[in-house]
Amino acid sequence: MHRCKSGGEALTPEWRGDGNEESSWNPERTAGKGKGYDKQLKGLLDVEILPMVEEFDKKLNNDTVYEERLQTAADNFIAAASKLPRVSGCLPPCGFQSAGAVYNCITCQYDSCELPLDCPVKEIKAMENSRNQMWCVVPFHLPEDIEVIWRFAEEVKTQQVDQFKEVTAGLDTLYSIPSTSLQHVGTYQCEIYSGQRSIVRLFFYLTVTPQIVAGHTELQEIFDLSLLPGGRLLPAPGGPPRSLILNPSPLFLTACLTILLLLLFLSMGALYWSVKPEHAEQEEED
Repeated sequence: MHRCKSGGEALTPEWRGDGNEESSWNPERTAGKGKGYDKQLKGLLDVEILPMVEEFDKKLNNDTVYEERLQTAADNFIAAASKLPRVSGCLPPCGFQSAGAVYNCITCQYDSCELPLDCPVKEIKAMENSRNQMWCVVPFHLPEDIEVIWRFAEEVKTQQVDQFKEVTAGLDTLYSIPSTSLQHVGTYQCEIYSGQRSIVRLFFYLTVTPQIVAGHTELQEIFDLSLLPGGRLLPAPGGPPRSLILNPSPLFLTACLTILLLLLFLSMGALYWSVKPEHAEQEEED
């Protein structure tokens, strides 16, 4: 197994396991230390291994003298490094996460999360003349010296960098549209920098529904909900129960029939009295 040497070079003494979990070589316990503990790891390396490495480089002793000493020092280093806490690791799906990188004791380097810089496009739907907000936030830790640049690609859903035009640059992770209109339809890109290095790019695709179309849609939905099978309408809010309208009682039918007959007799009486004077005048002339 490899042992780290100053400058990233590896020494390769024969490994001998002794059954002790704290001191035996265990990649699962030693190869995943977070980058936040690089100072502690360097301190352990300086104390346990580097003094012997310097003696070995200066050829102060025979090579066989260092085999057992280096083995013991490596055991001590691994045991101490194993006690350091682990970081949360890489959080998918995107972004350069330096805090999530882990130290590999075999290669003596930090292993990158190897996640893409571009996050998937998030779709946002908004009504015309409504307020809309987009937040450029990520679930992993960001450096303190960040810069946020917002860009816009009009009318298209894309992640092609050359289609975007810069809108704002600064520290604001919020992009707000006070009154959304059709000219705001398109893809918004938020890119976070630290120094000259890009950390992550987020994308938001915004679609806007016009108010006229929205109003027509709401009326159509209300009309569809108000219709019963067979083309019958639901009763108005606060009106009589549906059962009374669809299945009227005999007393109600009798009352309606009586009123209709009464109206019929009154109409015939009025017609008779309006025609009688004309007949009387005609008889007098004859």
